[in-house]
Order: sequence, then C-alpha cells, then structure tokens
Amino acid sequence: RQQRSTVDGWRYRIVWRPQPDPENGELAGSWLIVVPADHVEDDLVQAASRGLGDRARIMPVSATADRAELAAQLAALAGTADDPLHVLSLLALDDRDAGGHRGVPGSLLSTLALTQALADTAVKARLWAVTQGAVSTDASARGPETHRVSDPIRHPGQAAIWGLVRVFGLDHRERWGGLIDLPATLDERALRRFLSLLSVDGGSQDEYAIRPSGVHVRRMVRAPLDPSAAAEPWQPRGTVLITGGTGALGAHVARALAADGAEHLVLAGRRGPDAPGASELSAELTALGARVTVAACDVTDRAAVAKLLDSFTDEAPLTAVVHTAGVVGEDRPLVETSLDDAMAAVHAKISGACHLDELLADHPLDAFVLFSSGAGVWGNGGQGPYAAANAALDALAEWRRAQGRPATSLAWGAWAGGGMVDEAVAEQLLRRGVPAMDPGLAVRALREAVDHGETTLVVADIRWDRFLPAYTVSGPRPLLDELPDVRQLLAGQEEQADQAGEKGSDLPDKLAALPEPKRKRMLLDLVRTQASAVLGHSSTDAVRPARAFRELGFDSLTGVELRNRLNAATALTLPATVVFDHPTPTALAEYLRDALLPPEPDAGSAAPVLPELQQVASALQAATDDDTRRALTEGLRDLLAHWEGQAPTPVETVDDELAEASDEDMFDLIDRELGIG
Repeated sequence: RQQRSTVDGWRYRIVWRPQPDPENGELAGSWLIVVPADHVEDDLVQAASRGLGDRARIMPVSATADRAELAAQLAALAGTADDPLHVLSLLALDDRDAGGHRGVPGSLLSTLALTQALADTAVKARLWAVTQGAVSTDASARGPETHRVSDPIRHPGQAAIWGLVRVFGLDHRERWGGLIDLPATLDERALRRFLSLLSVDGGSQDEYAIRPSGVHVRRMVRAPLDPSAAAEPWQPRGTVLITGGTGALGAHVARALAADGAEHLVLAGRRGPDAPGASELSAELTALGARVTVAACDVTDRAAVAKLLDSFTDEAPLTAVVHTAGVVGEDRPLVETSLDDAMAAVHAKISGACHLDELLADHPLDAFVLFSSGAGVWGNGGQGPYAAANAALDALAEWRRAQGRPATSLAWGAWAGGGMVDEAVAEQLLRRGVPAMDPGLAVRALREAVDHGETTLVVADIRWDRFLPAYTVSGPRPLLDELPDVRQLLAGQEEQADQAGEKGSDLPDKLAALPEPKRKRMLLDLVRTQASAVLGHSSTDAVRPARAFRELGFDSLTGVELRNRLNAATALTLPATVVFDHPTPTALAEYLRDALLPPEPDAGSAAPVLPELQQVASALQAATDDDTRRALTEGLRDLLAHWEGQAPTPVETVDDELAEASDEDMFDLIDRELGIG
C-alpha cells in the first residue's frame, strides 16, 4: 500500500479544459508577423495578415536566420508605450528537417534565433508563438481506445516549438505573450477566436488550443492509477530492444524485464560492448535468465538502426522497444545557446525515436516506450533545446497512438543512481523540489503505464513547497491551477502576506533613529545575514557586499527564499525578482532603505562634507576588483594621515587588513573619523 501510494503520488497528466470564448476586443499596438521565407503565401499567413489589418507587417525569416540581423530588424520596428510592438511567430509552418537531422524541424532553429534576438534588443515586444496541429485536446487520445481520438496531433514536430518557447516565457516574462495551437482549418469562427485572444493579450492564461468546439487551456492534474481500469499486462517475450541500454536508465529497465522473463535483451548504444560496465551488466542479466546482446548502434543514424533491426531473427522476434537514449546537455540560458548546441541536443533525443517509429511502422509490437522528461511538460530554465526535444517526443507518442500503433511516452523527473541527469543536475533538481525517485518504483510506474495503455504520463516526485516558488518567480503559471497542493500553498502565501501587512514591522522606526551611515549598515547586515542563512553559511563572511548574488550561488529558487525572508523581516511586499533586480547585497540594502524610509532632503551647506564622503562611499561600493579597492583604500588612508598631521603612508607598507576591508569596514572607519559612530 505504501508503494502504491508513493507511485500514485508521482503520476500526473496533461489535460485541456474548455473556456468561454474570449470577448472581442480592439487590437492594440503594432504587429510583426514572422514567417518562414518560403511560406509567405500560405493561407494561415494571409488570414492572420488580413485579420490584423493595417497594424501588421509580415517579416520573412530564413531557416538559418542570424540573431543579430533579426535584432536589428526588431530594433528598427521598436514600438512605444502608446504603440507597443507584438511579435506573432508563424515560423512553426516550416516542418522540414534541419540539416538532414530527422525530427529536428528547421522552425525550431529559426524560433530560437527569434527569441534570442528579442532578448538582445531593448525593444519591449511580446512574443506569441503559433502552431497548427501540434497538440491534442482529446483526453481519450492518451488511452488505448484509439478510435475515440477526435482531435489527433497532425504535426508532432511543431510541438518542439512549445517546449522551446515555454522556456523563453519562463526566462523573459516581460516579453511573453503565449502559445496558441490552431485547428487544421482556420475558418471565420476560429480566426475570430484567434484574434480575440491576441486582443486581450492573453489575459490570465498563456497556453491555448483553438478547436471547432471552442478555446481550450492546458492544465497538469494528478493521475493516480484507477484500480478498476481495464489492463492488458505486458509480458516481455521474444526480443526487447533497449536503446541507451548500457546506461543507468536502460540498465534498470533491463534488470526488471530480465527478472520478469524476457527471453532476449538487446542493449544498443554508441559504444556497444566498450561502454563502461557493459560486460558486468550482461553477466548480471544472463544470470537472471535472459540472453543478452550488447550492440554498437548510434540510433540517430537511420542506416545503423535499420541494420540492427534486420539482424533480429524469427526465433526471437522483436516485440518491444524502450527508447531511453538521449543527452541532457549543459544547463545554459537560451541567449547563450548556439544553434549547433540546440541541434545536437534535439537530434540526440528525437531522431532515434523517429527512426524507430518509421522503420517499425508495420511491425507488430507489444510496447513502444519513449523516455521523455518533465522539462518538456512544464519547462526548465536553462534547458530550452532539451525541453523542445522532450515535448516533441510526447507528441510523437500521441501521433503514433492515433495511427493505431502502441506508444507510451513517460515524462520523468529524476531517477536515483544517475541516468537522465548527472550528479550536479540531480542536486539542482533536489533544491528545486524534484528529488530522485527509487528506480525500482519508477520501473513499476513504467510497466503500469504500458499495461493500462497510457499514451503520455508525467512520473515525477515533486515537492510543491519547494518547486512552486522557483517556478512562479516571474509570475503565476496557469498550468498548475488545478493541483490541490498548489492551491493550498498559494492560499497560505496570501494569508501570510495579509498577516505580515497587518503586523507591520518596527524596522522603519529603528532606522529613523539612526544616522544615515548606520541605517545602511543595519540593512546591509540584514541582507547578508539572511542571504547567508539561505545559502547555508554559518557566518556572513562568504556574502561579500559588492559580490553579485548569482556569483554567490543564488538561483531563482534561493532568490525567492531570500525575498520571503526579507518580506518577513521588513513587512514589505517585495517582488519575486528583487534579488536579481538589485544584484548585490549593497544594492539590495539601498533598495530596502528607500522602500522603508523616504530619502532625506539634501542637507545643503549645513553639512558640506557629507556629499564628498558619500562620493567616497559610492566609489568603494562600486569597486569590485582588488586593485581598485586597494588604490581607493590607500588614498583614503593618506588623506586621514594628512588630517592628523602625519606623513603619508608608503604604498608598500599599507596594512593588508585595511586593503582587504569590506564596505562595512570602510563605513566603520568613516564613522569613527567623523565622530558619528
């Protein structure tokens, strides 16, 4: 019962909820319709252009678009506060494979360049990304009754756009409009709904599908296993192919299948028998009663996959495929992701799946299992191409199921013992509230999903109290609106905010009783103390006043945690991004000072020395390198010596402790010399 409860707690699925038709509104601002260069005359492009009228301009973009060129074009069209610029991307229309890489749409690369160009410019444009047939709103499409699929996916490759642009929305909320999937035919009613969504600028939602039945929005919901649901248990037989079979994930699956009576396991990977641990794994599986073949095969190479499939005999025919192969790639913001890196990440994950689907299109199988990731479901900052690949993988499973073929795509969280994530990524996921799952229970979830004919399923251990603050750091995420855990947490946050507002804080009174230098000291101490607690330091020594929070190790999750601590200490309602809007402890302390107490009036001639001292303090705060700090320190020491009638201190005898002094140390020095300490 405990294991059943644990696995049920990991299970989620995506559903689409019907919404009332949006009210017709007047389109504001200027619109730029970005389209593939050879799709300008497409019906969808022309319909969108007519609907937007004289506010719109079409901008053709090649598949190899240069981000700098796109940024220059956007800058030339920069809007104003009264006439903002909106970017409507129809780049998904280009479904052709990029560079001969199966499953990597050219539109993905041009969309990446567009998002980078938007981030590179000062243009405050908002991006709407549009696809056509990239998602399925039919919940029954995820079950075994394929004849009930009324809204099948038609273009699974376009789903990669959803994965990529979703991450852009996480990273650049101020430039985010939303995602809209259109029906196959854009009739007058669908066009009216489409323009209405654009006119209200998305409202409180950001992921839509327009269908003949109306407008639908995307939600993630809990999906515990229904014990009364019909099941056809998967009994491994004949040959089972496991791609990435010698990796950590493939090995876990292989052990479970061997223990359940699999006759022949084929473990395919780039290095084949030369992969680390391959011989030991083979011996272990053989001891469990399975015949084992470790094959060298790069599944992104169609010819190599075809050769491997042709090698299977009729004595042990291929009955199932488990595709675990793929590369996570380095965590990197979209603006720092090269087109080559994006191509490699998507190619490694999706091309092999496409080859297997096509080469086995007419081959009867008991199971066709794809290993996807939660990054493709909700988006992970720093993993744009990886999110794109996994979103496309889920879409491929739905498309395949709609064709009447078996398919199950599992969007995993982290597995214990390595696999989809390395140790560093696993630690990051743990901090973000996604701890690693027990591999044995994860394999159980896999087997149950296949037994019950699931098409797509999320299987992840998510601790919402940790996950939610980071995921919503730049704004609400409607995707999570129906999760009871999230609703409870949000209600608790609102109650705490109300209580803090009623209780208030005595900090402003304490600050008002102090001279200005002491106020800054108190607030800087507050910021450093709370930052040290968040990072797990026993003292404030590691949190240097002029060092950037990102350099100190802060990410979106710890940034929100520091914000929450400062809210509690000050009774302010600080924005979730305050740590990155004011990127050093000194800058954040100054922001808090202005928020808690209005700036004092200029003292004028009554204290003529203070403005000059303020310039000295500002220079010290701005100094981030040792040489500059040392020079300023030496100059200040010589000046103090001159006031006291002493000879200047030689450069080579400057006290090391003073030379390495922090900002607060220098404030102490100034306070003592002026007698205001």
